[in-house]
Amino acid sequence: MELWAAIVCGFVAVWVLIWLKMLLAMVEYDDWLEAEQLYGLQRWEAIRGFHRRQWEATGCIDDSNIGGEWVGYDDDGIVVLWAPLLSNCVNVAIIKRNFINIPKYTKLLRIRYDEPLRMDLMRHGEWSETHDFGRNRVPLVHFDDIDIWIKDISNKWKLRIVINIVVRLKDKFRAQVAVTLFHFYASLPFASSTNHQMATFPINNNHARAFSPPHHALPLCLTRTTFSPTNYGAAAPPLSRFRLFCLSRTETFDIRRCSPFLESSLLLGDDSIGSNEWKAVPDIWRSSAEKYGDNVALVDPYHDPPTTMTYKQLEQAILDFAEGLRVIGVRPDEKLALFADNSCRWLVADQGMMASGAINVVRGSRSSVEELLQIYNHSESVALVVDNPEMFSRVANTFYSRTSMRFIILLWGEKSDLAGQENKFVPVFSFMEVIDLGCESRRKLSNAHEQRYIYEAIKSDSIATLVYTSGTTGNPKGVMLTHQNLLHQIKNLWDVVPAEVGDIFLSMLPPWHAYERACEYFIFTCGIEQVYTTVRNLKDDLKRYQPHYLISVPLVFETLYSGIMKQISTSSVVRKLVALTFLRISKAYMEYKRIYEGKCLTKNKQQTSHLYAMLDWLWARVIATILLPIHILAKKLVYNKIHSAIGISKAGISGGGSLPWEVDKFFEAIGVKVQNGYGLTETSPVIAARRPRCNVLGSVGHPINQTEFKIVDSETDEVLPPGSKGILKVRGPQVMKGYFKNPLATNQALDGDGWLNTGDIGWIVPHHSTGRSCNSSGVIVVEGRAKDTIVLSTGENVEPAELEEAAMRSSIIHQIVVVGQDKRRLGAVIVPNKEEVLMVARKLSIIDSNNSDVSEEKVMSLIHQELKTWMSESPFQIGPVLLVNEPFTIDNGLLTPTMKIRRDRVAAQYREQIDNLYK
Repeated sequence: MELWAAIVCGFVAVWVLIWLKMLLAMVEYDDWLEAEQLYGLQRWEAIRGFHRRQWEATGCIDDSNIGGEWVGYDDDGIVVLWAPLLSNCVNVAIIKRNFINIPKYTKLLRIRYDEPLRMDLMRHGEWSETHDFGRNRVPLVHFDDIDIWIKDISNKWKLRIVINIVVRLKDKFRAQVAVTLFHFYASLPFASSTNHQMATFPINNNHARAFSPPHHALPLCLTRTTFSPTNYGAAAPPLSRFRLFCLSRTETFDIRRCSPFLESSLLLGDDSIGSNEWKAVPDIWRSSAEKYGDNVALVDPYHDPPTTMTYKQLEQAILDFAEGLRVIGVRPDEKLALFADNSCRWLVADQGMMASGAINVVRGSRSSVEELLQIYNHSESVALVVDNPEMFSRVANTFYSRTSMRFIILLWGEKSDLAGQENKFVPVFSFMEVIDLGCESRRKLSNAHEQRYIYEAIKSDSIATLVYTSGTTGNPKGVMLTHQNLLHQIKNLWDVVPAEVGDIFLSMLPPWHAYERACEYFIFTCGIEQVYTTVRNLKDDLKRYQPHYLISVPLVFETLYSGIMKQISTSSVVRKLVALTFLRISKAYMEYKRIYEGKCLTKNKQQTSHLYAMLDWLWARVIATILLPIHILAKKLVYNKIHSAIGISKAGISGGGSLPWEVDKFFEAIGVKVQNGYGLTETSPVIAARRPRCNVLGSVGHPINQTEFKIVDSETDEVLPPGSKGILKVRGPQVMKGYFKNPLATNQALDGDGWLNTGDIGWIVPHHSTGRSCNSSGVIVVEGRAKDTIVLSTGENVEPAELEEAAMRSSIIHQIVVVGQDKRRLGAVIVPNKEEVLMVARKLSIIDSNNSDVSEEKVMSLIHQELKTWMSESPFQIGPVLLVNEPFTIDNGLLTPTMKIRRDRVAAQYREQIDNLYK
């Protein structure tokens, strides 16, 4: 008994000594911290003085309200906790360690025990509720495990708080500090100065907050615990004592980014969204999969293997590709070069990159190797995704020797097809390998019991893609488009294209072209079916699939027009005469119809009198009524055959360039609705478009939602009234963030108020309540590029686009560039259509029917006759002509990837011959 009594007494004595020591000591470290790890008291006094000076101004601490201070040392710095007297918060600070000087910066996390739980961050003496410090925001903060309990010991209340504090460094490193506080006075930190009762303590699970600066975070996790109001004894003494146990260990975590609605299950707290609100472009795929699940989303018949995917399959492929990229080491905000052509795998790769938080840099495979190299290096891309082994073989030597590539992905074909082009230091993955890696990783993550990664939500203002301009007037510039820019297009294009579930779209444009890209994203939110085609297969696919819509560039509609007119011209004399007569009557009918519908263009600011407008309307209505039966007959005999050959039963949507007036009128006459739109890469791209119910020919329609236009003088920048011609400026949510690494060009294009200088010349139709333009008020008319304007030595300004459009109506002119800057008269560089020249020469008996060669002199004569015929209404005429046999193509650098002529390069290549024209 005496032995047991001695043991008990000894135990009690030790226990009493320990607690006395705790109550008397300001700060005490546990024995499991190495002595050399600890800061000395002098060092701590300096640090304490530093953070006091930093925070004193906010009233967070001063000598009167400090209830106690507790400090623990960690590899990354010092952990400081204190509780102001009679307050309802515990403050947690992380002070960055500096071995020589006072710490460079301090972070404060204030945990409040009120409803709801709030977490505040102090930085440089300022409180922020949103924790948004411009670009340097983001890192995730979340609560993981705070264990709080109270135990009755000798009529005293004991509070124990266990907090896991995590400090994240440089994306991948974090030090975890376990902190235990023992508190013997219930008045702190839950005291009420009035009734001295313990406050109710509701804690929310999965509370999260993002804060700045980057690369450092304090993840804290809470378990749900409730304290009921309870009476206790006297108020707390003026100074409370805590004991701090501090244990450090190092763990490695990957910081990942994900699309907030598409992968919402990966996010916690404020980063998680409960509704189907889209914050990033890839979010659309979850909505579409839920609405249209088993509906066919796309058909890609011309790749090996041919592919058909439903909306559910498409969503899963995007998720797998995104996860596959994470597995092979792609980190948020890294740039991946996607150099490939139109296909279903391009879409999956594009959206997978965005969903992983990466930024894709897009271009087509037909661009020159030098151009691709310039884009890759300028964009700071870290890896290359290419279309197929053939394209890779074309760029391999240059890219291996002049770029840094972490890996390569082939969208189509197998690695075995690379034929010795592999480099053992750069891994190569096939498309399916990336998909399989992602699928397996997603399966493992879904079965994992612990979260191995920190996931952050992609922000709407984050850069989604870099799109390099086509460069018609110089080197391409990298346009930074955000998720918000592209989402504006997705949410607002339905007014232009009211697509319905099951509608068929043909896709043939380069998908990296901003116009095709934005339209594709939009139409997939409507449950349509997209069929991929090529220029070679377009004619057959139009007949086979009978698409409801065709979204394309003016060149495609010009090609369709030329093909139809050629078929008519080669028909028998009777059929040709009937078809051309019907076309003339139908065009006249549509002309009068536009008059009485009020869909004509005018620059006149003064509107006509009501009497004149009524008579004009009546006259147009009578003539149109007379012509209507013939127009209906033409539809049955001629136009229905054209419709069955090309489909496009609802509308053709033209964008990316000017739609020739003749082509516009032709499709209107035969009953194929063509809606012209306008935009730039810098505007994501659509800023104006003709609507189905207000399709005003010759214009690009009204601005789309939330978009503003103004016309300014090119010299004074003065705003001009409607009807005046000047430089078009635009403002709206779709306007780019800027040019990548080119602040000078950004400042030249964007002013401080967000207005983008389009560089185009145009005007706005004035408002008229009566007359021919009463339903055209406010539509935009674009007349050409300001930089393309030719100034003759006579001082006259000429817009070459108008003359080129007129000349291109001739069947024997394949391509034309009007020249004449600083010359007395205009000239032209013309590529003749050799087949048409030969046909016309035989028809006019200029050569024998057996002869297949036309002399240059005779070709020149035919060209001048055609120019005189088609440009008779223009105030300017073409003088000297330079005939060239080699067409302007992408391969020779005279055509952009979007099929626009590079005027500057044509002028530079033929400079000497052009100069000789004027001698």
